[in-house]
Amino acid sequence: MRISASIYANGTQDILETVKELETHHADMLHIDCKNDLSVFADLARVKTRTSLPLDLHLITSKPMDFASVLKTNPVDFLTIQYEDLNGSRELPSAGFKKLGLALTSTTPLEVFGEFSQTCDFVLLMATVPGESGGTFNKDNFKRIREFKQKFPNKQIHVDGGVNAEVSFILRNLGVHCAVSGSYLFKQNTVGGAMLSLKNGEVDSHYRVADFMLGLNESATVGLSNLSLKSVLQSIEDARMAFTAVVDEAGFLKGIISNADVRKGLLRNIDDLASLQAESLINLNPIVVNEEMTVTELLRFIRHQTIPINYLPVINSEGKLTGSLTFNDLIKGEA
Repeated sequence: MRISASIYANGTQDILETVKELETHHADMLHIDCKNDLSVFADLARVKTRTSLPLDLHLITSKPMDFASVLKTNPVDFLTIQYEDLNGSRELPSAGFKKLGLALTSTTPLEVFGEFSQTCDFVLLMATVPGESGGTFNKDNFKRIREFKQKFPNKQIHVDGGVNAEVSFILRNLGVHCAVSGSYLFKQNTVGGAMLSLKNGEVDSHYRVADFMLGLNESATVGLSNLSLKSVLQSIEDARMAFTAVVDEAGFLKGIISNADVRKGLLRNIDDLASLQAESLINLNPIVVNEEMTVTELLRFIRHQTIPINYLPVINSEGKLTGSLTFNDLIKGEA
């Protein structure tokens, strides 16, 4: 996941000094908020003389075409338009950027992106109030990220607002392409340490597994009472996951069946596939996590396992299945 560092988040420090510091500590992009202010482009011009880092401009205005000409002469790499400030206007600049995005606040339905999906390359999900620094991440956006990926699977997701080291881990795991960070970077002891935490770190937890796991309706499950090879394969296929959870009628987890379990079962019965019983495929003692685990507890738990963890069923204190975790996007890294 890329980190787009906000150049206006460092108080009164000259922006060129801020840019130098961010570049030294390996920021991937430089984020610039522009709240209907043409003078921001003077800062952009100065920044371009000192760095080759990609510029990420967030334009908050009801008249984006007022910025069309200045964008042509001062192009940026990423241009994001704040949807709510458009007030019905749909004419957007067509030049002066490499990729175009639409920013949405937490209360705006994701469906509105559909109107712009032919021209926009990504969405910027605002987890706090647009243009304001230092807010707390709204955990409802974890679900919005998953929902957006389902609705618009070919579009990238950027997130802005309240991104700290813990949130960054969750966003990486959810497959977010870019996270904007401002106040967090400059409120830590060092920018370098903060940047490292955003990309790799672990901090005190405020979020539980239940806050960002895939819910039951998003997870692969099959009932014990109608278990068959076909139902197992169909469950895995429909959810596009590497395993399915087996549950009884009361919702208690009885085990899991992974792609590997199916493969091993087929090999055992390769000469007489008709004799294969789906029940024989169940891993009755799978590695599971509790939905009340914090992010820090989850990371420590995973690190203490003796085998690589690509997915986990999630249960509650009673042992009932409540969701699942997959780590495919985290494993893919920056790809």
